[in-house]
Amino acid sequence: MKIAMASDHAGFGLKEEVKELLEQQGHEVLDFGTNSTEACDLPDYIYPASLAVAKGEADRGIFIDGVGYGSALIANRIYGVNAVVCQDPFCARLAREHTDSNVLCIGGKIIASGIAIETIDVWMKTDFLSGIEKYERRVKKVNEITEKHLRKLSEI
Repeated sequence: MKIAMASDHAGFGLKEEVKELLEQQGHEVLDFGTNSTEACDLPDYIYPASLAVAKGEADRGIFIDGVGYGSALIANRIYGVNAVVCQDPFCARLAREHTDSNVLCIGGKIIASGIAIETIDVWMKTDFLSGIEKYERRVKKVNEITEKHLRKLSEI
């Protein structure tokens, strides 16, 4: 699977650790930065990584900042991105099963690398519960909101 990764300075160390693990598992990682712990602006990295997911250049995205919410806020502004914030494996499983999320946002200041890696592993290996009417109906409603309020990349 091709994974877009991005972080700010607060998530840099964890991003590098996760990136190495994903590559060892055979995934191709597209690293959009940042490349150090020097203070930086999150949108400079999350925005292009989100575009890669939206355009299909990456299958999924994993974004790591201080608490995860900044990344999700940016990513969810992009048509075709469904970003979730998860800080534990249980939430990661439900986020994939129930919402068909394609971007996972993690807080590097919130959880240690061990739980972050377990959370990512669960999210990566969990499938959407397609065929279950209530989840398909709910995702369809969210997609209808997207269609009503966000512009497709081809319209920009």
